Amino acid sequence: MHRKMLLCLLPMLLCLLPLLLTSGAIAHAAQTPPQIQTPPQIVNLWPDGSPTLKGAGEKELLSPMDPKPGQRINSIRNVHTPTIEVRFPSAEKATSTVIIVAPGGGHNQLVWGSEGTDIAQWLNSIGVTAVILKYRLAQTPGYKYTVEGEALQDTQRAVRIIRARAAEWKVDPAKVGILGFSAGGALAALADIRFDRGKPDATDPIEKLSCRPDFVGLVYPGWAPMDITAPKDAAPAFLTSAGLDDSFHAKQTVEFYNELFKVGVQADLHIYAHGGHGGAISERKGIPFGTWHLRLKDWLADLGMLKR
Repeated sequence: MHRKMLLCLLPMLLCLLPLLLTSGAIAHAAQTPPQIQTPPQIVNLWPDGSPTLKGAGEKELLSPMDPKPGQRINSIRNVHTPTIEVRFPSAEKATSTVIIVAPGGGHNQLVWGSEGTDIAQWLNSIGVTAVILKYRLAQTPGYKYTVEGEALQDTQRAVRIIRARAAEWKVDPAKVGILGFSAGGALAALADIRFDRGKPDATDPIEKLSCRPDFVGLVYPGWAPMDITAPKDAAPAFLTSAGLDDSFHAKQTVEFYNELFKVGVQADLHIYAHGGHGGAISERKGIPFGTWHLRLKDWLADLGMLKR
C-alpha cells in the first residue's frame, strides 16, 4: 500500500524539485547579497574662481594621449585643476582608514599608473579607502608653481576635504594618512611637519579643519634642499628606500627619520641593500625591496589602522 502511494507521488515530487531548488537559491541570495564596489569619485580641490587656480582652461597631457574609457593612464602632465580621485574598498573589507596617494614624477609629471592607481588597488585590497592626489607640478612650463607652495597647498587641502566628507565616505577623520612616492614623498614629508590645526577665521568651512595627517608613508622620497625640521607633534612615519643603487633618496629617507627621532616621533625605517628607484609595488624578481608594502601593512596594523 505504502509502496503504491510512493510510486504515485514520485512524479509530483520530481516536478516540484526544480522549484524547491530555485526557491532555496533565491533565499540564499537574499541572505548574501552580491558586494558591488563603489565607483571612484573625482573631487576638485578648489572651487571654480579660487585665486589659487591658474591656467584652468589648459588641457592636461596624458600618456597614452587619448585613453579609452577604463584604459590605464601611465602619466599626467600640465596639471592646473588639482583633484582627488577617491577609490573605495569593497564593503566586506572596508576599514575606516583613508590614505592619500601622492605619485612621484620629478614635479614635471605624475606617475599615475604604478604610483597611483596600482597603489590604490592594493590599498583597497587591504580595506583602505585610497585617494589619489593630482597636484600641481613645480616643473610645469610657463608657470611658477612650487613644491612648498601650490603642491603642498593641494596636499593639505586634500586632507581637509577628506575630513569634511568623512561621514559621507564612511571614513574616520582621525585615520587620514598620506603615502608619497619620490617627489610625492616630499609632499608627504612637508605635510607631516608643516601643518595647522585649522584656520578658525577662514570663511571657507573646509579651511577650518586640520590639515595635519594622522600618519605618513615616504617611499624612496626625494626633494631639493629644504628645511625638514620636525615639530614634536609631527605624525608617525613609515620610511623606506633602496640602498646604494638609490643613494640620493636613501640618504634623504634616513635624514628625515633622524629629524623625527630627535623630537621623539615614532618612525619605522626600512633601507634595503638594493632595488633601484621607482617601480612602487611592481615585482623586483625576488629583491627584498619588492616587499616593502608588506612591511607597510604590518606597520598600519600595528597603528590600529586596519581594524574593521
